[in-house]
Amino acid sequence: QEQLAESGGGLVQAGGSLRLSCAASGRIFSNYVMGWFRQVPGKEREFVAAIDSTGDNTYYADAARDRFTISRDNVKNAAYLHLNSLTPEDTAVYYCAAGSRLKWFWRVAVTTPSQGYDYWGQGTQVTVSS
Repeated sequence: QEQLAESGGGLVQAGGSLRLSCAASGRIFSNYVMGWFRQVPGKEREFVAAIDSTGDNTYYADAARDRFTISRDNVKNAAYLHLNSLTPEDTAVYYCAAGSRLKWFWRVAVTTPSQGYDYWGQGTQVTVSS
């Protein structure tokens, strides 16, 4: 019954902002690394940002750094991704993920969707126009 559910996606004009939310249910994810990934049809799912279990450490893809901010609220069992200065190239389905097996210092695994992330949401569509 445990799951992740994203929300907050939608249509936004270039230069605009969105806040994506990831609500976890069924279990507590406070001990897990959380990540955000995105995917365009026909392309591989790509890393966007990750945050460690305490929220003290974050890591961003080059395309996300300085524009996106990942955060988490372990009391609410939720994670967030603030998207700023959006461009059409940011258009994608954004997925929240949690890794019960991940260690933060395993940087390759933390940034790779197939390595260690065992919980995924269904995704939320972000479309950036103009």
